[in-house]
Amino acid sequence: MMARQAPQPAGNRRPTAAGARRRRVFLCADDYGIAPGVDAAIRDLLTGDRLSGTSVMVATRTFDATEARLLSALAGDARRLSIGLHLTLTAPFHPLIAAFRPTRNGAFPTIGRMIQLGFLRRLDPQALAAEVTAQFEAFADAFGRPPDFVDGHQHVQLVPQVSEAVLAATRRHAPQAWVRQCGRRVPLGARFADRKGLVIDLMSRRFRRLAATHGLTVNPAFAGTYDFADPRSYAALLAGFLDHLPDGAVVMCHPGRVDAELERLDPLTTRREQEYAFLASDAFPALMQSQGLLLA
Repeated sequence: MMARQAPQPAGNRRPTAAGARRRRVFLCADDYGIAPGVDAAIRDLLTGDRLSGTSVMVATRTFDATEARLLSALAGDARRLSIGLHLTLTAPFHPLIAAFRPTRNGAFPTIGRMIQLGFLRRLDPQALAAEVTAQFEAFADAFGRPPDFVDGHQHVQLVPQVSEAVLAATRRHAPQAWVRQCGRRVPLGARFADRKGLVIDLMSRRFRRLAATHGLTVNPAFAGTYDFADPRSYAALLAGFLDHLPDGAVVMCHPGRVDAELERLDPLTTRREQEYAFLASDAFPALMQSQGLLLA
């Protein structure tokens, strides 16, 4: 059974010429909820029609009902913007349930440790399922509805054992949502040049098969990973991500403004400001136009 493709969310937004067919990409800002500066930057881009949607971390100390109301107001009753659940199961964040194991100083394991434990099948399935369920329920409590889509911080949804828990919970709590797979469609040489991308490519093959067995929708392709030490501008990187993407592909991004909370939690700081600056600039719609793309 083949996994179905993700639906094309109603979006942006700009009419095309009669008879013209332009590809749509779903540009998703990850990490809403991680810190106030990131949240404000994402809301600014959503207001300016520069994003298709955002995925929300509910297991952070700064995400609350106020942040959910602000985001819901932007989406509106017509749901013109998509709001997803960004499942958070890695350090330095803390579980919502006290019974989650293993932890270190109360926090989840690092992503490297989660991958190791998942491949060895050493994660506690019941504790994992309970934590994933708690995050779905926290999202529903905050927004009054299930998420439009589901993905994971640091691509944790692709990890063995985690995948099973995430897909089962999605089928149970948000069966109409699509789930993010991270398989890319890039030339072979570029595939091997990006080691991180190659790993998630391989893990996504398994994830797509599992999603199909659950009857869940996945995105047809994915882009957005890069080495944060890469000296190229974000404009150049994004142009490469967008090149030759199929219709309906997901491109992740991490725009934000740096504040003390972000610096406490995450090493990805100034790159977020660079992404935000480009997406907010006139150069971004010009790039989309030059590649014949619309936001989904």
